[in-house]
Parts: sequence; C-alpha cells; structure tokens
Amino acid sequence: MTSALCANGNASHNTYIHFDERELLEQAESLGHRFAVHASRPPLFGVPISLKDCFDLAGTVTTCGTKFYAEQHAAAASDSVMAARLQGSGALISGKTHLHPLAYGITGQNPDYGDCLQPRDASLLTGGSSSGAAASVQEGSALAAIGTDTGGSIRVPAALCGLTGYRASHGLAYAAGPWPPVPEGLWAGAAHLAPSFDTVGLLLRDARDAAPIAHVLFGVPFASIPKEVRIGYVGASFLHDCDADVLSAFAGWRERMARAGGLLAKIDTAPWVGTQEIFAGIQAHEAAALHRGHYDEFEPAITQRLRWGASLTEAELAPLRERRAEVNAGIADLFQAFDFLVLPCAPVSRLVAAEDQGSTRARILRYTTPFSLAGLPAVALPGEMIGAPLGTGIQIAAPQGNDAALLAYAGALAHAVVDEQA
Repeated sequence: MTSALCANGNASHNTYIHFDERELLEQAESLGHRFAVHASRPPLFGVPISLKDCFDLAGTVTTCGTKFYAEQHAAAASDSVMAARLQGSGALISGKTHLHPLAYGITGQNPDYGDCLQPRDASLLTGGSSSGAAASVQEGSALAAIGTDTGGSIRVPAALCGLTGYRASHGLAYAAGPWPPVPEGLWAGAAHLAPSFDTVGLLLRDARDAAPIAHVLFGVPFASIPKEVRIGYVGASFLHDCDADVLSAFAGWRERMARAGGLLAKIDTAPWVGTQEIFAGIQAHEAAALHRGHYDEFEPAITQRLRWGASLTEAELAPLRERRAEVNAGIADLFQAFDFLVLPCAPVSRLVAAEDQGSTRARILRYTTPFSLAGLPAVALPGEMIGAPLGTGIQIAAPQGNDAALLAYAGALAHAVVDEQA
C-alpha cells in the first residue's frame, strides 16, 4: 500500500500519534472479505481516511494530543460513531492524527508530541488544531481526514496547507443522522473541547469531493445551487491586518466568484468587533469544566486559559452570551440578503516554525470566530487553486443547516475554476 509508505513523512515525523502499518494492511486485507460482492461495495471502499486523535478507535488510546491523557486513558473498548461510520463506508482508517493539545490551539504546536510541520515545507507549521489531519492529506497518506473545528481548527490548517476544508454545521454534529441512527450524534465517542462550538469536518485536496464524502459520512444530502448566488464579503476595514498575499488571494477569489455568476456586495462587519473575546471566554469556561483537576498537566498557555475559564462567574459569562446572541442575530439578518458570506480564513499565510507565535492566536481568531459563534457550516478553499501563494485561503459560510447548498456551491466553484484553467 503506497499510502502507508509516506505516513509521518513530515520532517517532525508526527503526522500520526498512532500509526501501525501492519494494522493498516490487515484492514485492507479484511475489506475484501467484509465486502466480497463487488457490485455492493460501499462508496468509500479502500479510501484511506485519517482520524483526529480525539475520536475513539477501538483498541487504541485517545490522547487528545497530550501525554497526560495517553497515560490516563485506557484503550477504547469501542469505536466512536465517526470511526464506525468510516469503517461502515468501507474506508481505511490510516491512523490517528496529531493535534494541538486538547484541540485547544490554532498553530499545531505541541510540546508532548512535537510541533507539526508541513510535509511540503519543513519551515512551516501546519496550523491547528487539526494539524496531523492536514499533514496526512498533504503528505498523501490519506485522501481525506476527519478533523474538528471549534474556533477554526479545520479552516486554518486547510488554508495554510493548501487544502480544502469543510466545517459542518454545529447542529449537524449532534443530530441523529440518517445512517446509522445515533441519538448522541456524530460526536458520540469523541472528546470535547467546548461543546457550544465543537463540530466535525473534513480536510481534503479537491473541493469537488467534499459533497460526496459528507453525504456518506455525515448524511448531508446532495443539493443544487440557485442560478444567481448572492455573496456578502468583508471590506477593507475588517481586513486591516491582512498580509498582502492574503489580500491578493481574497480579491482573486472574488473575481472568480463573479465570473461564475455570483452577485457580490460588501457587508457591514462592525457588529463582529470583539467576537474573539466572546468566543474565548465561553470556550475557556467550558474547557475548564471538562479538564477540572488536571490544569497543571498541560503546557503553560493552556493551563493559564483553563484557570481563567474556571474563574469566570455566571455574572461574567452572562454578558458574553448576550453579546453572542446579538452577533448571531446580526449574522442571521445578513443571510436574509445573501446566500453565502466570504472572508479569508486567516490574515496570515505562513506560521514559521522557528518564530514566536504567541500573538498569532488572537489575530487569527478574529477571522474565524464570527462563524463559530453562529455554528455555521463553512468551506475553506485554497488560494493555490487560483494561482495564489501557498497558505492563502478563503472561507465561505452558509446559514446553519444549509450544508448541502454550501457544498454544492463550493464544488461548482471548483469545477468552474478547473474548467477556466483547462
């Protein structure tokens, strides 16, 4: 199996926290027996897909990216819903991937398992928290990856690594779903960071593959898109801290959208001021409750956030929740005028591994948290698709629950770009 040969192919050799080539070969050999009738083989038969190491996989320890939980947790007795769906669809689970500790970070740095470097450029971090997920697709050991997105954990590594990313609607992660019916939703058997924002998603190379894979694994139906797509985009006042290459790529994508028939208009983002502060407080409070008693087991930055979250009182959280409701109401109003909203995934295109990224988190979260607060589905499209530099990317969001229309539009837009370049 050629995909196994390039696993952990980045310079830090840590795409996967758990990877066993023998297990992968056994999986592959068993597929032919489990699905012996060729005509009835499931749609993802033999497709290698990696699994973020916050989902249980029977017989493996779920580390959540920390040595502490690697030692505290026993091997999972059963599969998470996500692992079960992968196996039921005929996919090969290539391994359990690296992540920022507790999925609580945007850079992919990890003091326990090493910082996750991009396979195609060892000077650059992948971004996080779905760091190994992005690396597995970039290195070719997986054709797609299961990740999670709380505050940008799929969208940011997708953009930085030149990939497509799909963040599912928040509600979709907890819906019973059409196959198999699961009352707890897709998150059953997975470790949370902040349940108010946590959702599942995919990283992959080609946006045209997102809808078929999401249909199989998440139960998202197929949809068509309107002939005239109304798109709202952020203006210069929001983009004041964007790197020049990100701005150029964003302009290029808007041009492609317009050529594909999109009707674009600028939106007012003044109500989005402070979304990262709203998000950070609620997230920290929820994460602190999940990891209570263990705060000092993690890196200092995470320990500090957990202690801060634990210190927040209901009186302090109430105004954050009220502000979140106001932001969400404003976003809902925007969707009365627009089918989709678009902005860059991040203001930066490179996270250099040798540089201090201490101030990067807050800078990036300003771009990702508006959609996280509202629980919106979003697709990240790489700048490289339109000839922009590696690391640039846009995120397109739809109203919560409109995953099918969003994936249809992203696929159609990718088709249009490919046809234009042919």
